[in-house]
Amino acid sequence: MKKRSDEADLLLQSVIKGIFEKKGQNVLKIDLRKLENRITDYFVICHAASGTQVSAICDSIDDIVRKEAEEKPLHIEGLDNCFWVLLDYGNVIVHVFLEEYRSFYSLESLWADARIEAMEDKLQ
Repeated sequence: MKKRSDEADLLLQSVIKGIFEKKGQNVLKIDLRKLENRITDYFVICHAASGTQVSAICDSIDDIVRKEAEEKPLHIEGLDNCFWVLLDYGNVIVHVFLEEYRSFYSLESLWADARIEAMEDKLQ
């Protein structure tokens, strides 16, 4: 089920707020809506310095999205090792990496045809 655009915007804002709340780094929003055969509308990608920080970012995203967008993830993958955690909200999929895993997998280069936007912490 696809969500309306204003609901997706609120979800994206909440996800990004949750990332910056725990100092996630190099946050990118990738708009996949114009690509054929896409699996979602948006990817949000960030990285952290440690597994503990990856876990904290994921908890922050979950808490803020539940409060502000009244959404919970459809699926979460990777919390056992916290190298790469995926939070699936349907039309938004969030990837939280350890820095070295992000560099190795380079997801943003796989979706280079999409519109990629670097996000900035508005509270700094």
